Amino acid sequence: MSSSTKTRSRTAPVAPEPILEGATASTVSARRPTWLSCAELRKPLAEVADQLSDLSGCDQADLRLLTKKRLRQELDFIGNESFASSKRGKSIFAAELGLAERQSALGIAAIRRSGVDLPIHLGRLCEAPLLKPDQEKMLFERMNYLLQQAAIHRSVLNPDRPSRHRLELIETYVALADWHRDRIVEANLRLVFSIVKKFVNPNNSFDDLLSDGIVALMRGVEKFDFDRGFRFSTYATQVVRRNAYRTVVTKQQERQKVLGGLQDMDIDFSEEERGSAISEKRWHELRSRLSVMLGDLDRREKFIIRARFSLGSHRKVHTLQALADRLGVSKERVRQLERRAMDKLRAMAGTVDLAELEG
Repeated sequence: MSSSTKTRSRTAPVAPEPILEGATASTVSARRPTWLSCAELRKPLAEVADQLSDLSGCDQADLRLLTKKRLRQELDFIGNESFASSKRGKSIFAAELGLAERQSALGIAAIRRSGVDLPIHLGRLCEAPLLKPDQEKMLFERMNYLLQQAAIHRSVLNPDRPSRHRLELIETYVALADWHRDRIVEANLRLVFSIVKKFVNPNNSFDDLLSDGIVALMRGVEKFDFDRGFRFSTYATQVVRRNAYRTVVTKQQERQKVLGGLQDMDIDFSEEERGSAISEKRWHELRSRLSVMLGDLDRREKFIIRARFSLGSHRKVHTLQALADRLGVSKERVRQLERRAMDKLRAMAGTVDLAELEG
């Protein structure tokens, strides 16, 4: 680990003490810094231009609303002691990043290696070449520096005295940070493909696991400390793998809860249907039927059944006493409501022809 100070920052900016201590709009200038016009940022600025808002026509009321909205939005970044230098922006963007052009052959190869029958357009996600160590470090450093600059200006926003120039500057910093983040993400998408394909099974499609894996990768980019001396792929592999495992386990637990609830309603299943090989189509149909049946219960009955069988948002089975305390009734009354709800569900279940759901 280097001697630089690493700080995980959320909304509150990491910056030199003289700037943040007693900072005001007058001490933190809203003028556009000269390094924003450097050659290295010309392409990123051109590509994010259509994402930036034109605030020139906003009146004071509009600017106040925009300021309040920006203050509600968190800025999450990894601070670094080197960012404290007033000349750091110029030095960070002085070196040439030199990203290689996208290659369609890389995307096609990724699709073939996945071992899954996927639409060819998904290959476009994997056309970015891998990053060299110095490129990776530069992208992370630039992304976090841009977010730190945005956080400094956000810290002095004042809804009573809104600044159009400061809002535009913050938006520019954030958009540029997102551009650098996206370059890191797209260069590591082939890693996500290679990991999630190992978790594919009849109950977990490649598409779903891939979507979750990309979200996990993006979170990993935001939390990675570029100054610790190891490659991002090492960290990202653990993040994506843990996320895929958690997704598979959570879905399996959810299936068991729903199937258990259906069985308690006297809906009979064969041994094959109880197994994990139940088709995805049939699974969604069963869930849909259960949802419809629960929808025919009144509000209290529905709440009790979901809580007693750990369905929906309920992550554990609730006791009768816990539900009685929650509803403000006696334990015996909860028991009566549960019995009444189960009788209704059994009556409805009697009309369900499982043969119709065969997938």
